[in-house]
Amino acid sequence: MSWKVIVVLLIGLLAWAYQAFCPPSPRICGSAGGPAIEGPRIKLRDGRHLAYMEHGVPKEIAKYKIILVHGFGSSKHEASIATSELVEKMGIHIVSFDRPGYGQSDPDPKRTIKSTALDIEELGDQLELGPKFYIIGNSMGGQVVWGCLKYISHRLAGAALIAPVVNYWWPGFPSNLSTEAYYQQFPQDQWALRVVHRAPWLVYWWNTQKWFPHSSVITGKPNFTAPDLKVLAKIAGSLANRGYATQQGLYESLHRDMMVGFGRWDFDPMNLENPFADREGSVHLWHGTEDGLVPVSLQRYIAEKLPWIQYHELPNAGHMFAYADNSAKDAILSTLLTGD
Repeated sequence: MSWKVIVVLLIGLLAWAYQAFCPPSPRICGSAGGPAIEGPRIKLRDGRHLAYMEHGVPKEIAKYKIILVHGFGSSKHEASIATSELVEKMGIHIVSFDRPGYGQSDPDPKRTIKSTALDIEELGDQLELGPKFYIIGNSMGGQVVWGCLKYISHRLAGAALIAPVVNYWWPGFPSNLSTEAYYQQFPQDQWALRVVHRAPWLVYWWNTQKWFPHSSVITGKPNFTAPDLKVLAKIAGSLANRGYATQQGLYESLHRDMMVGFGRWDFDPMNLENPFADREGSVHLWHGTEDGLVPVSLQRYIAEKLPWIQYHELPNAGHMFAYADNSAKDAILSTLLTGD
């Protein structure tokens, strides 16, 4: 084989590798060929935009103001808790927003747990929610709540984590416990998380290649248990906004979410101190015993390590219990806001 042929093959290999490993540019909302901008957005400190929706009573007359953080593959439209009858009765104003890269919020290539917490603080400021507001995070949004407790706790009146996703590499977990929980996941999810944590530069390739199974969550076939399947059957008609969530591209929404959530954090939630030692607020963690996505054993350990968190374990409940269970929505809101 001549050197010219070898050079051509190497160039071809490099071109293939570049296309395989390098994600495409996101389709920025409002740009040429990108999705149209619909609905309100704020402009953040670095020029990015954050899209949001408002629910409940007007903020001018609201007694309680809550910022709601959506989960993986979702958007500002994930606001089922706003359908609770308590929203009107108690005078609650809720703001949901598209996390960076989702829906109509601009991607943030430098996104971290901290940067999203600062985005939330700025959202509260620009919408004039007052010096303190409540925060509720569902599933992957629960990780954002941990960031808020770390970086903007002085702005919080209280916090609730609903079936929060954990990072198996948080150093506060005993290795035997996190390993056992890790191996409860589907094999393809174990591999996907290994790639995310140890080789994030491979994430795009891993989730687009055809040789090995992809993450079950990305493919839409996660380990839902019987309680979750019942919930999904009830809410099937309300999932029309799933395409909206990833309309700017999968990399800056789903893939980036995985890299941030399961990458290396600059703090361990189990080292956090009680932000409400003065008892002027509270933190609550809600989890179902039949959650097939996030092992309940890890939440129990977190609750043991952080006794200032009020832990609520729901028997026979799966990962999505808060979507269709009106009694759960009411309990989350009333417990967070009034302690009842």
